[in-house]
Amino acid sequence: MTAGAQAAGPEIVAGPSADPECYKPLTAETKFFQYPKKEGPYRIALANGFIGNTWRIQMVQTAKAYAEQPDVKAKLKEFKVVSTGDDVAAQIAAVDNFINSGYDAVIVNAQNPTAFKPVIKRAKAAGVVLVAFDNTLDSDEAINVNVDQKGLGKLWGEWLVKNVPGGKGKLLEVRGVTGTSVDRDRHDGIQEVLAASPGPWERVEVVGRWDDGTAQKVVADAIAVHKKFDGVSVQGGSTGTVRAMIDAGHPFVPVGGETENGFRKLCAEHSKDGLKCTSAGSGPAQVAVAMKTALAALDGQIVPQSIALPLSIVSDPDFKDGESFYSRETDNFFVGNSFPTCGINFTAQEIMGQSQANQ
Repeated sequence: MTAGAQAAGPEIVAGPSADPECYKPLTAETKFFQYPKKEGPYRIALANGFIGNTWRIQMVQTAKAYAEQPDVKAKLKEFKVVSTGDDVAAQIAAVDNFINSGYDAVIVNAQNPTAFKPVIKRAKAAGVVLVAFDNTLDSDEAINVNVDQKGLGKLWGEWLVKNVPGGKGKLLEVRGVTGTSVDRDRHDGIQEVLAASPGPWERVEVVGRWDDGTAQKVVADAIAVHKKFDGVSVQGGSTGTVRAMIDAGHPFVPVGGETENGFRKLCAEHSKDGLKCTSAGSGPAQVAVAMKTALAALDGQIVPQSIALPLSIVSDPDFKDGESFYSRETDNFFVGNSFPTCGINFTAQEIMGQSQANQ
């Protein structure tokens, strides 16, 4: 790249960020970015990959709901959404298309954490703000917004070690979408805790793709083969996982799962029957934090290169209707869509009223 092209990217500056309560650096070593201020309104795109589960669908709906909020809408000339599926090359091509079409910022939920390095450089050369969230990028040249995914895996692992009788046994791990950073990091967190525990632990893995229907099928198959598990961790598809246990007549065991409303309903309903749960994760509204970060960067504000979001955590016996789950809402709704420190809080109606289609 020429010196002029390199200058289009962010300058590394001293912190703190423009909004320290919202934009919290991941670590003490996280560097801070300041992009050249652009004049709005802005053209921003969401280049999503996988769309085959309710979390991703709700995430797209949440992004559209955020773009419709009056103070956000006033800053947007255009907001475009595209979902490309599992094909990494297709998602990268979509990002390239937005860069070449003159968009000011591109938000990505990346299908692969390492494959984006060339497109990161192209975005930097073009002066395009690139923000990854949820499935982030193994790079310190783009902005990442995420919870501590490995820490979430550790939380589930520690819950199982503490709550499985005797601290040993056979565990079922229901994994997410293969090849993504979230699946990798959550798995690594769980396995690290189990390896450090006296155990012993027998481990069985199935791929649920963070989807209730898929998880229900693969868990049913695993129960048919292995007969009994002493504990379960499930990255997503938690409602389907518990329903598979119920359908198979499997005894209730400790389950560490995500923040699906249906899962939390089941945890509350069957706590007295022996279903002990911890439900933790970060709702799809983290896309709104990513969009807010992109707008701040375009405004020339200082932001961390890697932003840490809080987890939404509830454990047995603290599941309460109207607070940690909603009996009147669909099972597929993900709870935990509030980031008060960022001024982000959505109702179910705001989110579910949006379409999931590309636009």
